[in-house]
Amino acid sequence: MGHYGNMRYDATANAIEATGLVKRFGKTTALDGVDLAARQGRVLGVLGPNGAGKTTAVRILATLLRPDSGQVSVCGYDVLRDAHQVRQLIGLTGQYASVDEGLSGTNNLIMIGRLLGMPRADVRARARELLARFELTEAAARPAKTYSGGMRRRLDLAASLVGNPRVLYLDEPTTGLDPRSRTDVWGMIRGLVADGVTVLLTTQYLDEADQLAHDIVVFDHGRVVATGTPDQLKAKTGGQVLQVAPADPARMAEVTALMTELIRGEVGTDAENGVATAQVGDSALVRHVFRELDDRGIELAEFALRKPSMDEVFFSLTGRRASDESSDEDSGTRELEGST
Repeated sequence: MGHYGNMRYDATANAIEATGLVKRFGKTTALDGVDLAARQGRVLGVLGPNGAGKTTAVRILATLLRPDSGQVSVCGYDVLRDAHQVRQLIGLTGQYASVDEGLSGTNNLIMIGRLLGMPRADVRARARELLARFELTEAAARPAKTYSGGMRRRLDLAASLVGNPRVLYLDEPTTGLDPRSRTDVWGMIRGLVADGVTVLLTTQYLDEADQLAHDIVVFDHGRVVATGTPDQLKAKTGGQVLQVAPADPARMAEVTALMTELIRGEVGTDAENGVATAQVGDSALVRHVFRELDDRGIELAEFALRKPSMDEVFFSLTGRRASDESSDEDSGTRELEGST
């Protein structure tokens, strides 16, 4: 058991449950029967290429969009019947900082607190607490337009926490950030989860899901194509990944041809680093490859087995990279916005 404020959570319970979600925008089907569940006090990673349906699902879960069919509950409340109660329990931040550039960091948070109906004194105390937590105290009085990208993202995250949400939706929260700022945001997310907050994280950065998510749902073309822990999904790819680097880069083509012949599967090459990689499910095959390389007198700089990366897992599940472009969801969103 854990706590967040006066809240206690049961790690076996689900904070979010969705079944059979369908959403269409004209002729475009953004969601085609999606089921997902997020355990309390944990991170659910939602992966998928652009247009896979991730943002549409988040908007439904956050009461911003009505599904055509399906059921969703957040902390036991139905998002359609009990939308007001759900909004009291959630926070939402997207891939683009939504803070008011003309207001200071402090006044951004105060404005949100007042909109939530919090007493003025409580809002000021909460703003100070959050600005300190996100290392923004020194910049608190400055207009947000003077903040760096990383600072604005931290302020946006702080803004989503003004109302002490039990469930936090993070829709691609580190898009466009430099590596250090991404790492900072990761640390803050871990801190929130340690306090008992449930996080639903959509991302195209597969290392981000690997770093943060306890459970993962993979979307593709509006459907869930896989679920499980990071390790479970890696196991579905059919074993481990063999990495081979010849000491002499001139023998790279020979190494690749040999691996292709013996493994009878796809062999990837990283020409820049001089490494060939292939998925293998049989340790005897690995020993066979090593012997053949040795018999041919190919000296090795590297010969190693590792678990597949999340990028390799995603490619094996969907046949494409998470960053592949698709306009389906974008066009659906534009159609929705044009009709409102």
